Amino acid sequence: MLVSDFDYQLPADRIAQEPLPDRAASRMLLVERSTGRMEDHVFADFPACLRAGDCVVINNTRVFPARLYGRRRGGTARIEVLLTRQSPADPAVWEALVRPGRKVRTGERLYFEGGLEAEALGRGSYGERTLRFTGVEDVPAAVERIGHVPLPPYIHRPDAAADREHYQTVYARRHGSIAAPTAGLHFTPAILARIPSVAEVTLHVGLGTFQAVHCETVEEHRIHRESFEITAEAAEAIRAAKRVVAVGTTSVRTLEHAARSGPVAAASGETDIFIYPGFEFQVTGALLTNFHLPRSTLLMLVCAFAGRELALEAYRRAVRDGYRFYSYGDCMLIA
Repeated sequence: MLVSDFDYQLPADRIAQEPLPDRAASRMLLVERSTGRMEDHVFADFPACLRAGDCVVINNTRVFPARLYGRRRGGTARIEVLLTRQSPADPAVWEALVRPGRKVRTGERLYFEGGLEAEALGRGSYGERTLRFTGVEDVPAAVERIGHVPLPPYIHRPDAAADREHYQTVYARRHGSIAAPTAGLHFTPAILARIPSVAEVTLHVGLGTFQAVHCETVEEHRIHRESFEITAEAAEAIRAAKRVVAVGTTSVRTLEHAARSGPVAAASGETDIFIYPGFEFQVTGALLTNFHLPRSTLLMLVCAFAGRELALEAYRRAVRDGYRFYSYGDCMLIA
């Protein structure tokens, strides 16, 4: 299966650079898989689109300010570090993306604000580095203080103080993501209160979710592992549901990973599940999702759920009708 089969054309002015003042005012394209019918809505209509017996599954992960700016010893050029995954064996060690990576070799030291330092322990492809942080007593507190909100590269502006709230779901509470589960950004407390059954799962968004696909065929791509958790309470609500409505691709991946070994049960660990057309869904009955980048694993998951032709037709319609794309953009409900 060719990666180029998951391409589409998007004018640059369709990429949302700022969130709407009212989260629930985002547009929502309703796509019916069985008929191909599409309807325009606003997200405030979401609770009315649900059925009796639905359970809405949300990802309660919380974004931390994972982007750091530093310099090399004796250097003046800025080095960008995006923390992607903390070592489970040593909390001072992180996997990271470093730019420009060619300048940071193994053994190199980087210097940040407030005395925070890092040594490059190893290197991988596409700017991946393993870093050990030193120089301060509390590394997580230092990162929280000096780090920047890791807005995606297609948002062409520096992060602002307001992004610490806007680039976060209203139900975010489990610290650990480097990107927001963006389908959840549309919810408000008032809309959540209108949904009879909500189950929270956790998947900490890392490289597995957003890493670009560099190979020509889909099957060659490998997804980085990401941490997840499903509580007993959430598993019980999911099993009792007549239909599971997953909010975002990260919720889908958590659910479908858990279903590999039978009915969804309490579980925690790591997943590298890669969902693309041909995948057989065991749990997900409907999907709320934002619009994703061309040739991305997120778009491949949407195509697996909706069917590639229908999904790409919905994207073409959204482009034509002026929907806002990507993290701060609009969404669609595939039912």
